Amino acid sequence: MKNLLTIALASSVSLAVLSATAAEKVDTSKLPPAADKKDVSFEKDIKPLLEASCLKCHGPEKPKAKYRVDSREAFVKGGDSEEAAVVPGKSADSPVVHMVSDLIEEMEMPPVDKRDNYPAFTKEQIGLLRAWIDQGAK
Repeated sequence: MKNLLTIALASSVSLAVLSATAAEKVDTSKLPPAADKKDVSFEKDIKPLLEASCLKCHGPEKPKAKYRVDSREAFVKGGDSEEAAVVPGKSADSPVVHMVSDLIEEMEMPPVDKRDNYPAFTKEQIGLLRAWIDQGAK
């Protein structure tokens, strides 16, 4: 039992170190600014962006990396990494913003090789996503 606890603790520490290392490598100065729009909503403003670019791979049927974007709760929660994809109030710290902004090499979303069918977010769309997150991701 003690060995299992030690292994579990070591694994948790390793994941935390990996997450911290990945976060340190993200140059958030390259992020487009948050939009000035007030009262950004998931249903009206964010969900249509996700439906156009993300839903085919991250929908309810066999979502890649167990990450779903078809509801606000699932979108915020994240997937396989068990790290929240959205940090309410902190868009610059939100992994999903890093990925749609192409700040994490080989983790660009949508994947670069699929952008003929699934368009990348524009700077304005990333700004809208950032505004929604900064306003509390409600």
